[in-house]
Amino acid sequence: QVQLVESGGGSVQAGGSLRPSCSASGYAVGNNCMAWFRPAPGKEREGVGSIDSDGTTSYAVSVKGRFTISKDNAKSTLYLQMDSLKPEDTAMYYCAADSSGGDCYYVFLTRQFGYWGQGTQVSVSS
Repeated sequence: QVQLVESGGGSVQAGGSLRPSCSASGYAVGNNCMAWFRPAPGKEREGVGSIDSDGTTSYAVSVKGRFTISKDNAKSTLYLQMDSLKPEDTAMYYCAADSSGGDCYYVFLTRQFGYWGQGTQVSVSS
């Protein structure tokens, strides 16, 4: 059974950094597409960024240049390095893991991930 557990959220001031992580059990982090999402006002979860099995990453325009997704295959863990945080980054952040084996970017755009974590809260004050 696949289980994704996020941790590492917290509260920081604007301009600060956080590094949430997502520990995966029963899932080969290195061989699959994974991503981070956060709620968006008035719509479904917004894709923050994704990382493919070969390490290729993609990011939302709103976080590009400030956030970095990485993974440690040996630790079965996905990371989200968040720098230059802004108050508008305040949200619950969820990790997601693909179960389809499809094109990672397409899965990311359509949010068709088969596994989701429970989320970790990030709060940024001005």
